[in-house]
Parts: sequence; C-alpha cells; structure tokens
Amino acid sequence: MPFPLDTPVSVGLIGFGAFGRLVAAHLAPHADLRVHDPFVPSGVIAEAGAVPATLAEAAACPVVILATPVSTLAAVVEGMTPHLRPGALVLDVGSVKVRPAEIMRAGLPKDVDIVATHPLFGPQSARDGLRGLKIAVCPVRGERARRVGAFLRRALGLTVILTTPEAHDREAAAVQGLTHLIAKVLVAMEPLPTRMTTRSFDLVMQAVGMVRHDAPEVYHAIERENPFSAEVRRRFFDLAAGMNAELGEGDSRREA
Repeated sequence: MPFPLDTPVSVGLIGFGAFGRLVAAHLAPHADLRVHDPFVPSGVIAEAGAVPATLAEAAACPVVILATPVSTLAAVVEGMTPHLRPGALVLDVGSVKVRPAEIMRAGLPKDVDIVATHPLFGPQSARDGLRGLKIAVCPVRGERARRVGAFLRRALGLTVILTTPEAHDREAAAVQGLTHLIAKVLVAMEPLPTRMTTRSFDLVMQAVGMVRHDAPEVYHAIERENPFSAEVRRRFFDLAAGMNAELGEGDSRREA
C-alpha cells in the first residue's frame, strides 16, 4: 500500500488521548479512521468522526499510527503484531524517537515499513491550524519516509524535518527538555505576578501555558526516555548553580 493517502484508505489509530484526537481531527478528511483506545468510550470516538475499533481491527489497516505513551509502546506493538498485514506502514508520534524506533524495529514484522515521527507541536500550539508547524520524520525501515513527508507538506501544510532518531533526540533534549523543565519550576513557584509584568515575562508565561496541561506521560518521556536529556539537565543545573554562587558572593561583599 503506497503512502501518501492519494486515495481513501483505512488508517488505524491506536491511542485517543489529547494528541490522538488532534491526529484524528486533521487526518479525518484524508482517510477512513479506525480508532482503538480501551480507555475512551466508543461514543467519544464516533463523535470525532472516526470508527471505534478493536486492536485487531485497527492493526489490520494498511497504515497504522501509534499515539500511545512510550511506556506502553512495547506492549501495544506486541499486541498488534499478529494482526498486521504484510506491507503495512506503521508510524508513531511520540516525543522521543530513539527508544520507540528500537521497540518498533525489534517488535514489528520484517515486512512492515516503519517511520518514526514527532509533531513538534501540541493541541495548544495547533489551535489555529497546522500550516507552518514543524514535524520530524525519521526513516526506520523501508523507503516510504519521504512519501510520508511529501503528504504532510502537501495535505497538512507542515514543515517537514527529515532526520534520524538519534539526531532528533539530541536536539529535543535541549529544545523540549529545558522548556518543560523550566515550565515545571515556574508552575511550582505560582502564584507569580500577572499585573506588573514585562513583555519578556509574558512570553515566558505564554510558553509555560503551552505545556502546563500536557499529560504527565509526556513530561516523563521527554525527561526520562530521551537518552540525552540527563546530560542537558546536568549542564543546566551546573551553570545555574555557578551563577547562583556568583550572585551569592556579590551579596556577601555588599553586606561586608
């Protein structure tokens, strides 16, 4: 089955959390969506314009999108594997790429193509549409990654970054890891000023607002499943500690 979706085709979507629903909303005009999520009532799925499906039914589609947490991905892959058709295309949409790519490469049949993707946006930043937003596309197995990217550019207006899982995670460790880390600290410091603020402070809080309601699984994946996040955090805290020490010495000199 070729990709992109040049003709109507069934797409299995496994996982219907906040991001799964975002995927469904934008793919519905291009595909016949079969959605499986045991924790979401079938009526909610139907209201979104998709067809509720069992895991077997979703996995039997020519294209299967995994929108599940990294922590459950191995179990999902194991459960869906007996139902995959030869030549199927499987994609994930997780926030990290090295670990999911390893899980899918090891667990999925050899005759299944794999493309790891990471939409570099969430429901908050996609409220006004997808056009111009970025998505990372990582070939894992097969030759369809470029065709996936072409569909995402043409049909959804996304800016496609073709990369590898390792290169993605190296950059995401700083881009996402620091953003979510700083946001967590600022949320913990609330209440913060809202009246006498600067434009720069408002922008920082706007960024916090874009990630404050992300599911805990997203934060844990970004900080724990990315193999490069720990080193970025260490460097950040070391530099912050050094700056704090410098400021402390200055305070001591003034007091003397």
